[in-house]
Amino acid sequence: MEWFTAPEYGLSRLVFQRALAAVYLVAFLTAALQFRALLGERGMLPVPRFTARVGFRRAPSLFHWRYSDRLFAGCAWTGCALSAALIAGVDGLLPLWAAMLLWALPWALYLSIVNVGQTWYAFGWESLLLETGFLAVFLGNDEVGPPVLVLFLLRWILFRVEFGAGLIKMRGDACWRRLTCLDHHHETQPMPGPLSWFFHRLPKPLHRVEVAANHVTQLAVPFLLFTPQPLATAAAALMILTQLWLVLSGNFSWLNWITIVLAVSALALPSGDRSFPAAPLWYEVVVCAVAALLLFLSHRPVRNMLSRRQVMNRSFDPLHLVNTYGAFGSVSRVRHEVVVEGTLDEVPREDSDWREYEFKGKPGDPRRWPRQFAPYHLRLDWMMWFAALSPSYAGAWFGALVERLLENDRDTLRLLRRSPFPPDRPPRHIRARLFRYRYTSWRELRETGACWERTYVREYLPPTRLATTGEPSP
Repeated sequence: MEWFTAPEYGLSRLVFQRALAAVYLVAFLTAALQFRALLGERGMLPVPRFTARVGFRRAPSLFHWRYSDRLFAGCAWTGCALSAALIAGVDGLLPLWAAMLLWALPWALYLSIVNVGQTWYAFGWESLLLETGFLAVFLGNDEVGPPVLVLFLLRWILFRVEFGAGLIKMRGDACWRRLTCLDHHHETQPMPGPLSWFFHRLPKPLHRVEVAANHVTQLAVPFLLFTPQPLATAAAALMILTQLWLVLSGNFSWLNWITIVLAVSALALPSGDRSFPAAPLWYEVVVCAVAALLLFLSHRPVRNMLSRRQVMNRSFDPLHLVNTYGAFGSVSRVRHEVVVEGTLDEVPREDSDWREYEFKGKPGDPRRWPRQFAPYHLRLDWMMWFAALSPSYAGAWFGALVERLLENDRDTLRLLRRSPFPPDRPPRHIRARLFRYRYTSWRELRETGACWERTYVREYLPPTRLATTGEPSP
């Protein structure tokens, strides 16, 4: 079928595949380095406890058959190795069927991780990586030209990411309609980056321009993805520029980067007069069948986008094949942070020697400038932001975090920037307090060197110690 492939997108496919493999590498590396404290046998939300109550059909994962920390580590590091092989272009050296299998392996491994990841993996970019990774299986290698149907479905994902985010903003917080959300967002976003303070201090008229440009990019430009070239390339390029702006303004894990990767697939990059062999019949049949399935499953995210009760970041099937996306339907006006402290005193008092734990990414010491971590994902730091919004977000894991800190648990401490206690002297008590954080002014920054100013709000967790049972006790 002559219409089946689009040889002119050969270079776009190549760049897309290598970039997607790099995102996979970051995702698997994040899992390998953090899982023991979060999901391990002694983690805050252990996988065996989850698989005991949630069946395979609801959350398909190889860990339903067997779980051990060693097996999880093996899966994560195998995913890293497969991702590195794909970055190196090994799929281009294999027969078509073997290349498809090579792309299917990291998808299956990451699906197994996400489906047992619980709260730690309940982010929209997890489903976005899985949905994009599933389509990458059918994109082919140098034995065939890029399939038109798969290229279309990649644009369909990008459309839902952008348009869904635009709709949720217009339907959500009134500040998006008033063009005032960026008066607050750079200060209250989950994890500020090294330039976020400067973005916040931009003139308010420029913030209005930013919001207006965002609405255009998310609500109007996505429709141009389905127009002839060069309009589609111009639309994709504008989305890439917008995402790079967001990369500079904060730490949003790999959300911005995988959106950029999707936009690359819509670019008409010059590739000369490259020709490809005719696609085998079995491949055409498989791609057509997968495309029909995904288009059928798309009715659920479409209904969600059209609904006045639109929800963000939801999977409609356990394989995360077609999902709905969105971000920041509401924007906080005030930033709160949970500050965790410990003391060696046997009897905790207000004047005890309380020492603060420092997290890697979330604000803590007002004088410590935020760092750039994205696309690497600091899962605990992100969830601490949710915990500050409401204790209900932390109910499943915060007590376990306190218990691990009281034990000086090595894997948990590795998630932090610094523990104030030596390895052989764990704290006797842990407490948590809620503070309001705000960016300092230019004058305050010059005088104090602090980028944050914080004010005590209330007690979040009273002084807590390990009871004789090993569980935290107030």
